[in-house]
Amino acid sequence: MVGVEIRHLKFIAIKLLHVEALLRDRSELAAMLDASIPPSWPFFPEAFQLPVDPPPDARAFEGDWPGLFFIDSELNALVGSGGFKGGPDPDGFVEIGYEIASEYWNRGFGTEAARGMVDMAFSRAEVRAVRAHTLAEKNASNRILQKLGMQFVMEIVDPDDGPIWRWQVSRSEYESR
Repeated sequence: MVGVEIRHLKFIAIKLLHVEALLRDRSELAAMLDASIPPSWPFFPEAFQLPVDPPPDARAFEGDWPGLFFIDSELNALVGSGGFKGGPDPDGFVEIGYEIASEYWNRGFGTEAARGMVDMAFSRAEVRAVRAHTLAEKNASNRILQKLGMQFVMEIVDPDDGPIWRWQVSRSEYESR
């Protein structure tokens, strides 16, 4: 997965050593990635907390469904991050999540990142559908998901975030676009 390029973005799998570097000093992570890191990133710092029960080795932190850094190869900058919230459930659904640093909004990076993750998910035979959640309001994330063919499914109440909207697209819907 490291070094996968999707148009402008390079996807780099987040490893334990990246998280440890970020928690020590952002400049250390920037040096590791050989990319600048914008001040507004990460918007969701909780995504980069070490587990309470740390894994016995770095391999346990990195799975088949990794977190990803999104690096713009032309700007040589980290523009955001995202990834998969685990592998597919028993029904073949996998969930994506992503964030783009505010310095890079409205440049197509969110759409490119989300499309790349959906493509990655559907490259695996066991995935029947891809799901995402947004705040329960009209926003840029809704539009990104709609561009990918995702449909609003329902509003649910998340214990941490309150009301959120569920979006999803099946393999056949996505491939027919």
